[in-house]
This record gives sequence, C-alpha cells and structure tokens, in this order.
Amino acid sequence: MSGKDFGVWRTIATAPRDSSRILVVIRASEQAAAEVDVVKWGFPQHSSDACWIAVDSDAECQFVYTDMELVFWMPLPTSFPTRRAALLDADLPEPPHPSEGGGSGI
Repeated sequence: MSGKDFGVWRTIATAPRDSSRILVVIRASEQAAAEVDVVKWGFPQHSSDACWIAVDSDAECQFVYTDMELVFWMPLPTSFPTRRAALLDADLPEPPHPSEGGGSGI
C-alpha cells in the first residue's frame, strides 16, 4: 500500500490481514471513548486464533482486538509532509451501528 492511501479511513472488514502495521479506530464503549491504535494481524502468543494485536504490546502480555472492537483503518502515514497534512483535513465517517450479537462484554 502506498503513502497516497494515507488519510482515507476504510471499514475494518477491508483491512489487510498480512501482518502489516496499520492505524485503527477503536469503537467507543461503556469502558472508554473511541481512540486510535497501531495494530497488525497475527497470532498472539499461546493462541491458535488470529486477531488484531497492538504493536506496542509486550510479548508476555499482548493486547488484542476483535473485528467488533475496531471500526476503521488506514495505512500508516508517510514521511512526506504534504501527505501528513491531509490527515488534519480528514473527518471520520459515521461508524456502523454495532450489533449486540457478541454481547456487551460486561
């Protein structure tokens, strides 16, 4: 993916699952407001199920996300200043309504 794709938020269903690092928007919940993190698709330690793993996680205590917890993604920014400035103008689209199929997790 090229730097020209930076600044365009896409639904998480279209995110690359090739272990490349991407920016994601974490859905707001009862526990916290929406926020942004850097993740990659992979297998956390001691698990056979692939999921989104926060790249700043410790190897012994990995922070993971499911598709339901993430709303949007975009490639990491490029080092070109003109491309970074485009992010300042980007607005998040309206998130899809979360289904209650997975429960609230409380």
